[in-house]
Amino acid sequence: QVQLVESGGGLVQAGDSLRLSCAASGRSFSSYAMGWFRQAPGKEREFVAAISRNYGITRYANSVKGRFTISRDNAKNTVYLQMNSLKPEDTAVYYCAVGPIETVLPSTYNYWGQGTQVTVSS
Repeated sequence: QVQLVESGGGLVQAGDSLRLSCAASGRSFSSYAMGWFRQAPGKEREFVAAISRNYGITRYANSVKGRFTISRDNAKNTVYLQMNSLKPEDTAVYYCAVGPIETVLPSTYNYWGQGTQVTVSS
């Protein structure tokens, strides 16, 4: 069993930056791939970024590539999402998730956090 708690969301203006954190409890954090997803009102949950167990592989949605950076600190059981140059269309609830491999598919992740709201005003 893995429990995930996201933090760092908030209300910012377009062009600002935020860093989301996701703290994991439970054993073997370093054995899991981690992903970030987001869901805007009335829309389906969409992939944002993912990172492999051993830091070597990262994946990004085209919409955030070059602006967002995913990273992890296995010693702290934490994954981060650095979000720069935020746009109003980035407004959503952001979720972190744990899974066996760093895919773009929500169905491949086993555990999810409760989400943190990010709102970007124009």
